Order: sequence, then structure tokens, then C-alpha cells
Amino acid sequence: MAPTGNGPVIPILGFLTCVAFIYLSFGDLLFDFKRESELGFVKRNGTQFVVDGKALYVNGWNSYWFMDHAVNDHSRHRVGAMLEAGAKMGLTVCRTWAFNDGGYNALQISPGRFDERVFKALDHVIAEAKTHGASAHPMIPSSLTHLSADTSRIISRCCLPAKNSLTGIEYRNDPTIFAWELINEPRCMSDVSGDTLQDWINEMTAFIKSIDNKHLLTVGLEGFYGPNSPKRLTVNPERWASELGSDFVRNSDSPNIDFASVHIYPDHWFHDQGFEEKLKFVVKWMLSHIEDGDKELKKPVLFTEFGLSNLNKDYDPSQRDRFYRTIFDVIYKSAKRKRSGAGTLVWQFLIEGMEGFNDDFGIVPWEQDSIQRLMIEQSCRLSRVTGRHLLDKKSIEMCSHRP
Repeated sequence: MAPTGNGPVIPILGFLTCVAFIYLSFGDLLFDFKRESELGFVKRNGTQFVVDGKALYVNGWNSYWFMDHAVNDHSRHRVGAMLEAGAKMGLTVCRTWAFNDGGYNALQISPGRFDERVFKALDHVIAEAKTHGASAHPMIPSSLTHLSADTSRIISRCCLPAKNSLTGIEYRNDPTIFAWELINEPRCMSDVSGDTLQDWINEMTAFIKSIDNKHLLTVGLEGFYGPNSPKRLTVNPERWASELGSDFVRNSDSPNIDFASVHIYPDHWFHDQGFEEKLKFVVKWMLSHIEDGDKELKKPVLFTEFGLSNLNKDYDPSQRDRFYRTIFDVIYKSAKRKRSGAGTLVWQFLIEGMEGFNDDFGIVPWEQDSIQRLMIEQSCRLSRVTGRHLLDKKSIEMCSHRP
């Protein structure tokens, strides 16, 4: 998910990769509990996400480890604990894996062979999201799922009449699922023209929409501009970014793609810039993609991963606060102007005792008060824009009154 170095090289031939964005759209506290079942699917209206006629802007996080921890009795409780913590911060999306190939708790044991025990763990994750959404707050949680390996096997679990073993709801009929994501950070360096990846996107999206037209669909892009884009030299971090076989505008413009996805990792993309330069890049990067959403794509743009590494030689914890606030401010201003910047997802949140799943971006939010306050403040600001009340009274009191 989060890149290492210049990121993985992913061949794009004949398979579908699957990540799960568990979308925790917690709805409106003004709804009473009886109305929860009436809440609908997340949809797109031009450059905005909408639920039940109201605009929705995403403030959320990544916890890629949900399915893995849901497999075993001793660790399953961590899923609910993290979802509950997200709810208390008014967060609206959690993005998590729905794939694991080979190794411990593998979903795909070997090519074409899947472990039903791990599929049931994914059922638990989705059911737990719905439980916390409906009980802690009258909400609509959702999940954006990104599937891996054998297309027909996983799509039939997620999109055809296969029911969640715990809720009894077919995945394709479950508003807990926000959208499908094709693949995380696709690159096809064997064809830098981008034609191979584009053909694959067109084929896979048509297939998915033919069996599930209720859920939104995205690609899972990092956001780099391809060799034919005029922005490849002025916005891309470095030249290599245009030589990966992907192109943000071309790939996102595919007719069955409902919204665009972008990642933000300046400290992995640059190796000779200081912190202040990286902040300037972040603003330019985000505004460029929001402009594309407004003028070229006419679709929402969701920044599905962002983070600042604590391994940078000049790293100071206060830098993360400024980094997060810079990103949140861009989204808040976009939301106020009803532009295409649809929200952000932090990489990554964990709970205590998960050191083995951490990386140089990981955060236990309640152990870092400034980060938790920033998350809550962003939830407050976006709720004021949309009229959605996403926080309990205690959390609302933690919000600053900064406009």
C-alpha cells in the first residue's frame, strides 16, 4: 500500500487485485436508530459524493490489517476497537486490505485456491463496521474493496449472490460497501505508453459494472501523469513518475470509473528536498488533481493515502502536524467551494501492541493528542460544510473554533 522506494512494479495482465476501503460513513446523529436501515448507497453527483441527497466529504484512515486480525480469536477485537476509535473522531472511511496472497493468514493460498476461513474474516470486518456504525452512532458504514488474483473467484464472493456469512446480506446489496477499487498503485513498466494498463482497466471495469452497478468504482492510482500529459514535467515529482505505464487523467477518465484516487508521499518521491519544499509540493500536487477533477474528469478526487515518514533525517513530530494540516486545509477549502477534492485517508492507524504491523508512517492516534485533535477538527469542519453531524458531544467539545 504505502510505497517503498519508487514503489512496486506490478504487471497488469489478467488479474484483479483487491484492497478493502471500509468506508465508515457514520451518517447523521440527527437520524434516529429506526431510520438506519433506510440509509442508501454512496453515490456520485458530478464532482461530489452524496448520501441520501447530502454531500459527503471523506475524513478517514488506512488500517490495512483488519482482515488478518479478524481471522484469529485473540486478535479479532482489535478491528472493533479501531472502528470505535474512528467513530469517536467522526471519521468516515477506513481503507483496509481484502487480499493476502501466500504466507500467514493468506486469502489466496496458491493460484486459484482460497481460504474460506479468511473470507469469513472479511465478512466479520464488514459486519463489525456495520455494527459499530449503527449502534455507537446511527450511521452508514461502508467498505471500498480491492480484490486480488483470480478475478472470477473473488468477484463472485463480492459481487455475485454470495452472502456475508454473518449478516446474510449479499455484498453487492450492502451499503456498508462504498465502492470497488481495482488495484493498489498500478504500474506497468513493460509498456510505458500506458496502453496495456488502460486496456485492462477498461475490461475489468466493464466486467464489474455488469454484475454490480450499485457501488462506485475507482482504479487505485498514485496520481502520476503519463508521458503524453502536459503536466508530466511541471507537476510530477521527478521524471521517473511519467515512465510507469500509468496516467492519472487517462486512467481515471475510463467511462466506468466513478472517482479518481491519488496518493501523497513526497518524502518517498524526493530525496533531496527539505520539509518546507515538500509542503509546497503537496499543495501544488493536490490542487493540480482537484483541477483535473473539476475541469477534465468531472469526478470526485479522493486522496486515499498520505503520510510523512519518521525516518527522514530532519524529522520532528511537529512536522506531521503541519503536514496533516496542510492537506486538510486544501480539502476543506475545496469542500467550501464545492470543488472535486472529496477527502483524505491517513496512512496508517493502529492500536497498542501492533508494533509488528507498523511502518515509518504508523500512528496510534490517541497516543498523539495533536494528531487526534487535527482529525476531529477536520471532521467538525467538513460536517459544518455538509450539514452532517458526525461526532458525539464530547468530541465536538474538542474541536477548535478555527474556521
